[in-house]
Amino acid sequence: MTTMTTSSADGVSKPFIRDEMWAFLIMTALLVMVPVSGIYPFFVMQALCFALFACAFNLLIGYSGLLSFGHAMFLGTGGYVTAHAAKVWGVSPEIGIVLGVAAAVALGVITGLIAIRRQGIYFSMITLALSQLLYFVYLQTPFTHGEDGIQGVPQGMMFGIFDLSKPITLYYVVLVIFLLAFLLIYRIINSPFGEVLKSIRENEPRAISLGYKTDQYKLMAFILSGALAGLAGAVKVFVAQNASLTDVHWTMSGEVVLMTLVGGLGTVFGPVIGAFVIIAMQQYLASFGQWVLVIQGVIFVVCVLTFRRGVIGEIAHYFRRSL
Repeated sequence: MTTMTTSSADGVSKPFIRDEMWAFLIMTALLVMVPVSGIYPFFVMQALCFALFACAFNLLIGYSGLLSFGHAMFLGTGGYVTAHAAKVWGVSPEIGIVLGVAAAVALGVITGLIAIRRQGIYFSMITLALSQLLYFVYLQTPFTHGEDGIQGVPQGMMFGIFDLSKPITLYYVVLVIFLLAFLLIYRIINSPFGEVLKSIRENEPRAISLGYKTDQYKLMAFILSGALAGLAGAVKVFVAQNASLTDVHWTMSGEVVLMTLVGGLGTVFGPVIGAFVIIAMQQYLASFGQWVLVIQGVIFVVCVLTFRRGVIGEIAHYFRRSL
């Protein structure tokens, strides 16, 4: 369901907020039951990491109107720093995740100050250029081990209590992190800060005329989105036990755009659905080899032509129109 303003005087938004909370509870219940349902936990953990990545990207484009073609640099940076800290420095998983997110935040500040100066396609091209620059840096930097990546990352004990080498324990840790991050994103987009972002997306000159410093709001949204994307990359390291150049490549930035658009741009649950659809396709259509990309392209074209609001966006539009 799409997020609506909670401050409307007529109270029309309240049913949608209630529906979103019910949807969140149902999603949580389904995800909690995964280990006992016979579904492969590794697939769901991987999908949850990419769902968080897509939600972070959606925070930027869906609610701020900023299309980044280089968001993979945050996913990869969070992953590389966390993997290096866990394997080489021997830090605990929670410290490794914090370091990975901190690195993504620092990267967000640096790249954001550069990219936010431009708008539209120029902003997108700057983010793509910065991402490609970082890709070649990571290709040559010794600590990333080039094309080999960082392999065999130890999963360790989180907080000295949770043994991440146990698949069920790891699954529930990943699930808790995802749900907390999801609720944080939900709170952001329903806060006064989120309302300002929506106003900037709809009409930036008017927001400026009202006295808002739009560049500061966009920079903060860019940093928050990058931090959450870094969190997704940091958590993914303990699921896959490696960090590779794949997570920094421009094609990963393209995949997150695909996930967001298929699920529903500017919707709360759309990126989650989109991530699960794309990851499921990659998982279960792997036997088709490179044809998976062709199949993804066909599905993307069909979705754009028939479900322009995405899966969740169309469902939300149908219920809103029926009221």
